[in-house]
Amino acid sequence: MQAQIERVGMSLDEFIAESHKQRFELIDGKRIPKMPTVFGPSDLINVIYQLFFVYLMKSKRGTVFSETTFILPGNYDENWVKGSRIPDVMVYLGDRIQEYKLQYPDHKLRPLELVPDLAVEVISPTDQYTDVNNKVRAYLQDGVRLVWVIDGQNRNAVVYAAGAEPRHLEEADVLTGGDVLPEFALPLRDLFQ
Repeated sequence: MQAQIERVGMSLDEFIAESHKQRFELIDGKRIPKMPTVFGPSDLINVIYQLFFVYLMKSKRGTVFSETTFILPGNYDENWVKGSRIPDVMVYLGDRIQEYKLQYPDHKLRPLELVPDLAVEVISPTDQYTDVNNKVRAYLQDGVRLVWVIDGQNRNAVVYAAGAEPRHLEEADVLTGGDVLPEFALPLRDLFQ
């Protein structure tokens, strides 16, 4: 007798229907509701988005999104969602978004099925330390090359890259794009003003 393996996740149709009721992330088979936040983190998210937008427009290196869902399709079934994330800000390098749109003519009717190159999480008062750590771990397992966790209240940041130790930055330090965005530099002091 062969043991049956339980699939983690849900059908794409169910995911879309449930997302219309309440935004959530699907991490390790658990739904994590996307909670509303206070203005401070939203303001930081907006500033980071704008800085990336200007940088990417000038350098023509990619595309930036804010609070957009991306999903991980099932290994053997494109209509199955095994995970989802909603980064505060995410960057896709090169023509990845244009290629995605060509591959999926119905892209406007489905969640984005493309892992970003860079993801940014801005800590808000409703965030739990364990949830943020789980999300960073999930991003890196998904294939995100660079993850920034920014804490405006404590005026610091942590940079995570695949295969490297986390880098803890204080207000006097400069947040850089590493090998993902090599010319991007953001003094944390300027961000937290």
